[in-house]
Amino acid sequence: MEVINQNKLRKKFIKLGVKMVGPETIFFSKDTKIGKKVTIEPYVVIGSKVKIGNNVTIKSFSHLESCTIESKVEIGPYARIRPNTILKSGSKVGNFVEIKKSTLGNKSKVNHLSYVGDTIIGKSVNIGAGTITCNYDGVNKNKTRIKDKAFIGSNSSLVAPITINENSIVGAGSVITKNVKKKSLALTRSPQLEIKNYKRKKK
Repeated sequence: MEVINQNKLRKKFIKLGVKMVGPETIFFSKDTKIGKKVTIEPYVVIGSKVKIGNNVTIKSFSHLESCTIESKVEIGPYARIRPNTILKSGSKVGNFVEIKKSTLGNKSKVNHLSYVGDTIIGKSVNIGAGTITCNYDGVNKNKTRIKDKAFIGSNSSLVAPITINENSIVGAGSVITKNVKKKSLALTRSPQLEIKNYKRKKK
């Protein structure tokens, strides 16, 4: 029965102009809503309560549920968009990124290897590879706010509750525990040590 239902949904969306590469590998829900000029690559699963706008590309091995995808958004490959997430127009979510209960602002990017949870991200924000929002303290889920045009360097941990203000920069490899003022650089990093002419131990 499920095979029949999925085939009906695939045919329905193909008639509506959705471009599917390998439609037999793509799964929809009864309540899936999709706009115009949408491309879906193979092995994509769309769970319940998903609304997709126009000119959206969803790349292979991505999983979406209970989320809103506005127009001109690119997702994946290997992206997980969890419930209560809104991806605003022009935003981009890349490979091995998980987003939960968050808003990604217009033209903002989370390109690779990141976790974003309970977060509001403004416009034109860049989230570097390996960045995580530390939203759970063992008891409560806490909020992160990243405002317009902020730049988060790779491999950063943002410990919520926290606000990263407009046009600020977080240096790569930082653990940020305090609010960052606008137009500021926040950096937490141990000094680099170098021992000259160091001789490795031999077996």
